[in-house]
Order: sequence, then C-alpha cells, then structure tokens
Amino acid sequence: MESWEFGRTVRRWRDRVEPEVVGLPTSSRRRATGLRREELAGLSGISTDYLTRLEQGRATSPSPQVVEALAQALRLSDTDRALLFELAGHRTPGRGVVPARLTASVQRLLDRLADTPVAVYDATWTLLAANAPYDALMGLTTGWHGVERNALWRNFVGPGNRVVHSPREEAELLAGQVADLRRTAARYPADRQLRALIQQLIAHSPHFAELWERDDPGPDQEPSKRKLVDHPAVGPINLDCDVLFVATDDVRLMVYTAEPGTEDAERLALAVVLGNQQLVE
Repeated sequence: MESWEFGRTVRRWRDRVEPEVVGLPTSSRRRATGLRREELAGLSGISTDYLTRLEQGRATSPSPQVVEALAQALRLSDTDRALLFELAGHRTPGRGVVPARLTASVQRLLDRLADTPVAVYDATWTLLAANAPYDALMGLTTGWHGVERNALWRNFVGPGNRVVHSPREEAELLAGQVADLRRTAARYPADRQLRALIQQLIAHSPHFAELWERDDPGPDQEPSKRKLVDHPAVGPINLDCDVLFVATDDVRLMVYTAEPGTEDAERLALAVVLGNQQLVE
C-alpha cells in the first residue's frame, strides 16, 4: 500500500467536508476550512494520534473497519469509498460480511432527525453513527474506540451506558441481544470480524458465554421500549426508544423521544442544549 497516498487523500477529503454537514457546530473562532483532525478522528471512532500517523504516512495497513469508518465520516460517494479501500490495500467489502456503512438514504434519515437523539448500529450492534442529541443524552460516543463501540460489549463487559434497567429488563435485553447476534452470525458465516467479536465476548464475559451456549431463540416478548435514562446534569428522563430496522442495509436506528408537553420532554430538551454548549466550548 502507498501509505503516503492514502494519508494524503484522507487529508484532502477532510479539508472539503463542512462541519455542519456532519452535525458539528461552528463558531466565529473557527479558522480552518473542513474538519479538524480531532473531529474526523472522533467521528470515525479512532484516536487523533492514529489519524495523524495515517495522514502523515507513518501508519500503514489500516484495517477495513477503520477505512469504512473514515469513508462514512467523510461522507464519501461509492466511487470515492472504493478508491479509499483500494489505497488501503483492501477489496471493497462484498455481501459476505456485515454491512458497516451508512448508505445515502440512511444518512438522510439521520439528517432529518437532527433534533432527536438517534444512533445507528450495524447487525452486530456496533455503533456506526450517533448524532449530537444522542451524544448529549448518552455521553460522547466519539470517545468509544474499537470494541467499545459494540453494544453487547458495553452491556456484558462494560462500561455500560446511562440507561437504568430493572433486573428483569436487563435479563430480557441481554438475552435478546445475544439471540439477535446469533441470527446475524447465521446470516454472515464468513465474516471473520464477527467471529472475532463473538470469541472476545466469550473470553471476557462468562454471562455472554453462558447465553451463547444455550442456543436460546431469545425472550418470548420484545424488551420494553420505555427507557429510563439517568442524565448527570438534568436527572432521570423517561423516554420511548424505538428501534427502526432498515432491511436492505441491515442496520438499526435507535430513536429516543419523549411525549410533548411533559417534564421528560423538557428535561430531554435541556440535556440537548447543555450538550450542544459543551461541543461549542
């Protein structure tokens, strides 16, 4: 791989992305055009140091997952995405692996819900994207790297999230996630990254290993969509969490809403305002 060409291309494409297009706030103090290096790193779920080394040609052979994350964060067209994979020395992922990108149509859905907390996950429940309201509600996802971006890892191994579950709710949630991951593994038997994730979960979580060995189809009923989020600044917020499946892309959108005119709606709005202020600062 011509590492310098890969890095030079990423840098050039980073300069052409307007911050507001990817949901980042802008201020009069901003000097440079395009995305800052730390912003692209955060959107891609990689460290700023690693992105620096990639752009400078000092890091070689980025994984397909890193290339996909960069392509997604840079809002690349299918043609440019294919070029980025080629420069990284990889074939563009085909149908045999779990789709790990936001198509233009899913991105439009995310953009239309810009004022609502939304997170997009792939079929392994690995985070692909989260908008600013979601980060304000759940904490900055830009600090989640590698396996930390996977919901099963966070629930079984840690550090979890701000959602508070009763023992029954937690048991139903975890059993449902394991059952869904098992169905994903059946659909993508050749995906080595998926197999590696499963082995990591088995090695680090006895509870996951137990549920995986049961070969259980999952709970009889869907987990409750009502979620209690313990926000550190505004307190507990009761929300509806709807999971929307995009079958053609095999991704899931988690959408959090509150009934208008309620105290929960006011707390959610305040949490989003406070989160936006922190991003600008």
